[in-house]
Amino acid sequence: MSVDSATIATTGRALRPAEVKAWDPLVRIFHWSLVIAFVAAWATGDEVRRVHLIAGYSVIGLLVVRIVWGFVGTKHARFANFVRGPGAIAGYLRDTAQLRATRYLGHNPAGGGMIVALLVMLSIIAATGFMLTTDAFWGVAWVQETHETAVSLTLGLVALHILGVIVASFVHGDNLIRAMFTGRKRAGSERP
Repeated sequence: MSVDSATIATTGRALRPAEVKAWDPLVRIFHWSLVIAFVAAWATGDEVRRVHLIAGYSVIGLLVVRIVWGFVGTKHARFANFVRGPGAIAGYLRDTAQLRATRYLGHNPAGGGMIVALLVMLSIIAATGFMLTTDAFWGVAWVQETHETAVSLTLGLVALHILGVIVASFVHGDNLIRAMFTGRKRAGSERP
């Protein structure tokens, strides 16, 4: 009789698998705050200027904090822990398609690439959005077009990010959405 079977027989419930810490509170708060601020900014657009500006400035503040935390934060928050080159990202995606990708406790190479892409795009959105609040760039067509194009591209990245979370959760048996709330992932074979 296995330990789980014995536990079920004596207590009527199964043991939860051991969990380990993956993401610190700052990373999780940043993530969900960014989701809220980005959605608020996108949903209000030109319609509710005050909310749009508050959400936009919130995104700027969050980006600054996350970029700093990417250099001085906890192990899995640091860029050095998850930013990989194009070859590593392509290899990880290939292995994922073949259902044999290595499991990572922190972000996998594709997730790291997505984080960099999102931070870059959000920085472009924030910079052009700020520019549009100044006298020098108010109404300048290329700034407005760059801002809107960056938002559209970011929405595409968000869709890919969500798809990647679903696929990685399936391939590795993790619930990554839950992990981004709790900060904990299932213990097991993984790369630190």
